[in-house]
Amino acid sequence: MTTVRVELGDRSYNIHIGSGILGRLGSWVREVSAGDKALLVSNRRVFALYGETVSSSLAGHGYQVFPAEMGDGEEYKNLATLEKLYDLAFARGLDRRCPIIALGGGVVGDAAGLAAATYLRGVPFVQVPTSLLAQVDSSVGGKVAVNRPGGKNIIGAFYQPELVVADIRNLQTLPRREIKCGLAELIKYGVICDAGFFNWLEENIDKLLSLDEGALVYAVAAACRSKARVVEADETEQGRRAILNFGHTAGHAVEVLSGYGVFCHGEAVAAGMAAAARLARAMGLLPAAQVRRIVSLLSRAGLPVSLPPSLDSGDMIAAMRQDKKARAGRLTFVLPLAIGNVKLFDDLPEELVRQALS
Repeated sequence: MTTVRVELGDRSYNIHIGSGILGRLGSWVREVSAGDKALLVSNRRVFALYGETVSSSLAGHGYQVFPAEMGDGEEYKNLATLEKLYDLAFARGLDRRCPIIALGGGVVGDAAGLAAATYLRGVPFVQVPTSLLAQVDSSVGGKVAVNRPGGKNIIGAFYQPELVVADIRNLQTLPRREIKCGLAELIKYGVICDAGFFNWLEENIDKLLSLDEGALVYAVAAACRSKARVVEADETEQGRRAILNFGHTAGHAVEVLSGYGVFCHGEAVAAGMAAAARLARAMGLLPAAQVRRIVSLLSRAGLPVSLPPSLDSGDMIAAMRQDKKARAGRLTFVLPLAIGNVKLFDDLPEELVRQALS
C-alpha cells in the first residue's frame, strides 16, 4: 500500500492507495471522525458491488450506516440530488461529527462532497473513489459541485476530504470505457507537470489498459502526488492550480452541448487536450513533434483526439465564454509549452480558437 499526504495545515489528509484495502476503511474513518452515524452515498451499481464490504467495515468501528442512493450519471449531479441527501441526513439525525462518505466515481464524490460542505455548515467528508478517473483526479483536491443546465460544476465549493481510500482492485469491475476515461487524466498530469511520468505512460499504457495492478498503483500514486503538490501551492485556484484545467475548457463545452452522459468526462477532456495542443502549435508555442506525442498517447489509450464534428464552433465558443474558468467572458486556455510545462492564456483570438476546434 502507498500513502500520499496532502499538506494543507489543519485540512491535511491521507490518500491510501492499494489493492484489497477497502475492508480497512472503518478503522481509517474512525481516526478522522468521532460520530456514531454515517451517510453512505453511492449509486445502485456500485453499492451492489461494494456496499456490503464498506458498511460492514464501518459498522465494525461503531458507525450506524445509512445508505443514500443517487442516480448513475452526470445528469444526476444536480440540486435535486443534493436536496435528497440533505433530507436523509437530517431525518437520520446526523450531527456535525458524523461523516458523509462518497462510494463511487466523480459524480457521487462531487454531489456528496457538496452535501458535506453545506449540511450543518460542514461535516466530515470521506472519499472512496471506485473509478480510475475519480482515483486520480476528482477525489483529491477538495473541489465539490453540482451542475446546472447551462454549465458544469457551476454551484460548488472548495471542501477538502478528511480521507481518501483508493482500492485499485475496484477497477476490475469497471467498463473498459471508464478505464480509458481515467487514462485521460493520467496523461494530463504528464503534460502539465511531469515529463518523466509522460515518458513512463508511453512505455506502460498497455499495462494500464490490461489493469496490471502494479502499474495501476504506481500511476494512481504518481497522479495523486502531482495533484497534491499543485493543490498545496494553490488550494482555491487563484493561480497555479488552474493548470489542472488543461483540456477542460473545450472538454466542458463538449459535455454541456452534447448533453450530459453522451461523452464521459475523460473522453471530452482528451479531445480538449488534443485541441489545446494544436492551438499551442498554431501559436508557435509547442513543437510539432510534441503535439504528435500527445495525440499519439491519447490515441493509444483509446481516447478521441478531435472534437465531435456535430458541434458548431460558434456554440462551442459561446459555451467556453460562459465556463466558470473564463474571465469576464474571455477565452481562457491552459496551453502546453512543452511536455511537462503549461501556461494559462486568456483573451485568445476567437478566430485562432475556431481553427483549433475544427
